[in-house]
Amino acid sequence: MSADESIDGEPASEYEVVIVGGGPAGCSAGVFTARAGLETVIFDRGRSSLRRCAHLENYLGFPAGIDIETFSDLLHAHVETAGCEIVSDLVESVTRASETGFSIETQEGHSLQADRVIAATRYGCEYLHPLDGDDEMFETHEHNGEEAERFDRSYADAHGRTPINGLYIASPVEEMSQQAITAAGYGAAVGRHVIGDVRREKGYWDDVAERVDWVRREHARDPEWGDRERWREYFDEHSPDEIELSDESVVELREAEIDDRLAAYVSDDEIERRTQRAHDRILDHLDTDRIRTYLDRVDAESGT
Repeated sequence: MSADESIDGEPASEYEVVIVGGGPAGCSAGVFTARAGLETVIFDRGRSSLRRCAHLENYLGFPAGIDIETFSDLLHAHVETAGCEIVSDLVESVTRASETGFSIETQEGHSLQADRVIAATRYGCEYLHPLDGDDEMFETHEHNGEEAERFDRSYADAHGRTPINGLYIASPVEEMSQQAITAAGYGAAVGRHVIGDVRREKGYWDDVAERVDWVRREHARDPEWGDRERWREYFDEHSPDEIELSDESVVELREAEIDDRLAAYVSDDEIERRTQRAHDRILDHLDTDRIRTYLDRVDAESGT
């Protein structure tokens, strides 16, 4: 059952990660959590600081900037490709369902359960009020001559973790939320910390808990690291002396991690395939008439 379904008010879905906010911070976190295999849903409706921008001109990789509509479409296409669901609905409340879980209620009456919640809304954090039993999340400030309330942007620690187990803040966070590119970078960091915390609960030790998500060229790998037995030696050498897991569980974790490390290397043919796919996906989001005009100009300039 998808995240936008419910029956008689009963919880319709359970997720490992619920992200509130589909801007750069939330989408960046979601790409990492989904690619790590965590079932992730992003709710994207509400006041958007990104959509108040006329044209995004300082996001690395777009030499002439990028219009907000195309940029948002690319963000959402990316998270969906990574495995996230995106739901156009406003989260109205997040409450404790258990010592480690949360219940999420939306404006359209949908209910969800989540192991972890990532807040990624620069504006409108009212949905977190039910969790604020100690009155520490929000602070008052003067706005247009009147006293107003806002989320305390120093509530989370430097890694996005909060005093509430399972709740993370990707935005708003001090100056990190003021630019799209820094918001995206911080969202990625929070996503990685969520992954690390999940893996620690499964028994991974700190040295391997927060995995690096990247792919590398097969021909650049030292041959010894293509050997599974060499990796086994490495993990046996670097694993802690005391692990609160059975020997069988340790072996399972080690083998899964070795699978992950070996799969990170790709051939030249695979790199070419991914390059073509990447270009095609970008073209999917560009105006067809603009592409035709550009090609006509290139042909005219080349004399063909």
